[in-house]
Amino acid sequence: MSRVLIIEDEVAIAELEKDYLELSGFTVETETDGTVGLKRALSEDFDMYILDLMLSGIDGFEICKQIREEKNTPILMVSAKKDDIDKIRGLGLGADDYITKPFSPSELVARVKAHLARYERLIGSNMTENDIIEIRGIKIDKTARRVWVNGEEKQFTTKEFDLLTFLAENPNRVFTKEELFREIWDMESIGDIATVTVHIKKIREKVEMNTNKPQYIETIWGVGYRFKL
Repeated sequence: MSRVLIIEDEVAIAELEKDYLELSGFTVETETDGTVGLKRALSEDFDMYILDLMLSGIDGFEICKQIREEKNTPILMVSAKKDDIDKIRGLGLGADDYITKPFSPSELVARVKAHLARYERLIGSNMTENDIIEIRGIKIDKTARRVWVNGEEKQFTTKEFDLLTFLAENPNRVFTKEELFREIWDMESIGDIATVTVHIKKIREKVEMNTNKPQYIETIWGVGYRFKL
């Protein structure tokens, strides 16, 4: 359920806005003082802010400015001022919309719903989590193509990263050098088996505490390699 903060010094208007929004399923909090409202806006999590311009303490313009410096949450400004200069200033400070009094409560609700829906779509499109593999101190971020070993980031070449990732995604399975070459280099391993050996050696130097006693990538003599869980 979306949470809305109304900062409005006219109690009757604030209550009217609150009633209509709550009837539409929103959770609504109200503040009549600009200073208190700003403090709550910055310290609490709300899904939308409705700001009156003329407030005691701090006006709506300053509240808008400070919210926008820290959050991308939608902001709707409400004012009795109909001058374009106020609208331009409010929108310039980062407000998403501007509505003048008197207004229809149903229009307010419609605008709140529209901005919240748009914001949720925007957030949703940017919230795809990175594909992460974590095994005993090794963290592989497949999306960003980065690797950390015990919290320390290590630099990998493209093929080193691909080879480590492939083995980590298929733990405890033994792969021959030929299979790894075909998988990572996408070609038959005619005379190139040494390439796999060299890359395994370089990977071990970056992930193993002791390359003579590997804890992650094991050599299965006479067969190939496996990533041990």
